[in-house]
Amino acid sequence: MGDHLLSRLLRTHLRPYRRELTAVLVLQLIGTVASLYLPSLNADIIDFGIARGDTGYIMSTGGWMLTVTLVQVLCSVGAVYFGSRTAMGFGRDVRAAVFHRVGGFSAREVSTFGPPSLITRTTNDVQQVQLLVVMFCTMAVTAPIMCVAGVIMALREDVGLSWLLLVCVPVLAACIGLIVIRMVPQFRLMQTRIDDVNRVLREQLSGIRVVRAFVREPAEVARFADANTRLTDTALRVGRLQALIFPTVMLILNASSIAVLWFGAHRVDAGEMQIGALTAFLNYLLQILMSVMMATFISMLIPRAAVCAERINEVLDTESSVTPPATPVRELPGHAELELRGVEFRYPGAVDPVLRDISLRATGGQTTAIIGSTGAGKSTLLSLVPRLIDVTGGQLLVDGVDVREVDPDLLRERIGLVPQQAYLFSGTVASNLRYGKPDATDDELWEALTVAQAKEFVEAMPGGLDAPIAQGGTNVSGGQRQRLSIARALVRRPEIYLFDDAFSALDLATDAALRAALRPQVRDAAVVIVAQRVSTIIDADQIIVLDNGSVVGAGTHRELLDTCPTYVEIVESQLTPEQAA
Repeated sequence: MGDHLLSRLLRTHLRPYRRELTAVLVLQLIGTVASLYLPSLNADIIDFGIARGDTGYIMSTGGWMLTVTLVQVLCSVGAVYFGSRTAMGFGRDVRAAVFHRVGGFSAREVSTFGPPSLITRTTNDVQQVQLLVVMFCTMAVTAPIMCVAGVIMALREDVGLSWLLLVCVPVLAACIGLIVIRMVPQFRLMQTRIDDVNRVLREQLSGIRVVRAFVREPAEVARFADANTRLTDTALRVGRLQALIFPTVMLILNASSIAVLWFGAHRVDAGEMQIGALTAFLNYLLQILMSVMMATFISMLIPRAAVCAERINEVLDTESSVTPPATPVRELPGHAELELRGVEFRYPGAVDPVLRDISLRATGGQTTAIIGSTGAGKSTLLSLVPRLIDVTGGQLLVDGVDVREVDPDLLRERIGLVPQQAYLFSGTVASNLRYGKPDATDDELWEALTVAQAKEFVEAMPGGLDAPIAQGGTNVSGGQRQRLSIARALVRRPEIYLFDDAFSALDLATDAALRAALRPQVRDAAVVIVAQRVSTIIDADQIIVLDNGSVVGAGTHRELLDTCPTYVEIVESQLTPEQAA
């Protein structure tokens, strides 16, 4: 299975490099043929030049040997150049293909593979297959040519010793084959162990504050040590198997040389063979065994590369559950209208849906709030709008068109999403704010920062808009990250705003000031706010109350106080009777 997937991956992504591969084949063919003539020329010098004392013959034949060697060197350099160029291009193309495929995944596929595994597959796994391509271009063509031609040239020198070839080559191939077969499952396990180490390390680095806050450093060190030890043990098992290959090759190589010299000496003594022919036969046997040894290098890489190719193809063969339409709608009327009609969402294999029979309508100039207990499905509902995941029942329409029929880029251009976990990219404040609108002016950025109540702290940062932001925004506070994320959405000026609990890290005063400044900025847009705090959504035009994935109440704050017990329970847990009124 793995070998088939490896072959498919190579065929697919090496197709653009046919010219380079042809050059490698031709150069290696010429270089290998040239190297095969060297033992024969050397034998002629011994048998005809030295034996007869013919210095002129020795010099002329030696000159031919130097010429052949120069041709071999040039061909080897050229083959390595084109082979390396092919391998680097192959690695680049496969990484790009994996990255492009992952970029189209929905949240469901990303969570299925896991970010650490996807990173390993895009980097380490591709590198292993790329290494195989380098070795293939360097050795895989030379080895079979040298082996077959070496046998022919050895028989040309002396048929009487040919039985040694029938013994040595199969014994070497069988010994290496037995070792390689045992290596395959260990290589597969090693890639899984690398995933585990990446996962633990990623969790510990991302959650370093939690680790330290709960004094879990010793436990996390032990957890990493366990994953690291398991990887090390697997690597040692692979290393032991690899270590067996070279002693095995050298043992058979040296034993074969001794056998040739022993039996060849008897033939020379009997006058059935000349010394030069014996020397040439020994050189050809060594070349044959060296070709098997080169094949050994490839055989060592193939099992691991096959496992890596299997993992890479698993990503490339996975289709996103959010698929673009065959004939997408490329224009929307622009009514700033969002409508859900009996929407349902169910995870694959789940017995009960996460969301069931959700119907609501949000129009331009209207603020719709969604509130409910933890796990009610609020964030899932918001993820359906930009098609981060797709509905499994009902319809979700933007401007009267089902989102599954709209061009994904066009749909997302109309939406400004502020996620629950505010995330900033490495760069500057300005580069993060321009993420959704690269041509935004500095004035537009400052205006968005003012509305998001972020202008003051950005001005205080060294460099202002050019102040550096670390990966994930770790050099700013949680509230600052949220405000910068809100400003990023405002810069885009979409027709639909989705705030997924985007005010949770703000104090009540900042929350109130931000919502007051936000109101005139989004007066023509449809605004959907998911919140846990009643104070954040108390002035919304309509409030949708979710409980266990279903709508249990809809209306204004005052209407829900009279009609929805679930909403009353939430309000009473947060506000005093005077505040609720």
